[in-house]
Amino acid sequence: MKMVTAIIKPFKLDDVRQALSDIGVQGVTVSEVKGFGRQKGHTELYRGAEYVVDFLPKVKMELAIDDGLLDQVIEAITSKANTGKIGDGKIFVTEIEQAIRIRTGESGPEAL
Repeated sequence: MKMVTAIIKPFKLDDVRQALSDIGVQGVTVSEVKGFGRQKGHTELYRGAEYVVDFLPKVKMELAIDDGLLDQVIEAITSKANTGKIGDGKIFVTEIEQAIRIRTGESGPEAL
C-alpha cells in the first residue's frame, strides 16, 4: 500500500479528482494549504501599494492506494494538474505499513 500526497493548484482540484475517480480511486482527503517552492511567492499591487505574497494557496490531496494503482494515479495527477507554468506542484509517495478500517476492523488492502 502507498500513500500519495499531491500538492496542486486549487483550480485543478476538480479535474484531478475526476481523473482519480475514473481509474477507481475511492477515497481522497483534501486540505487547503499555503506554501512556496522555487517561485518563492510573488508581488501584488493593492491600492497603489506593492506587497509580497510569500505563501501561495495550494491544495494538498492525500490518497491511500493499493500498489497496483500507483502508476495510474501518478499519471492521472500529473496529466490533469499540469499547466506548464511554475508552481504546478509536487507528488510524494510513501509506504504504508498498515491500514485499518475502524468500522469493520478490516486491515491491509481490504481497509482501503
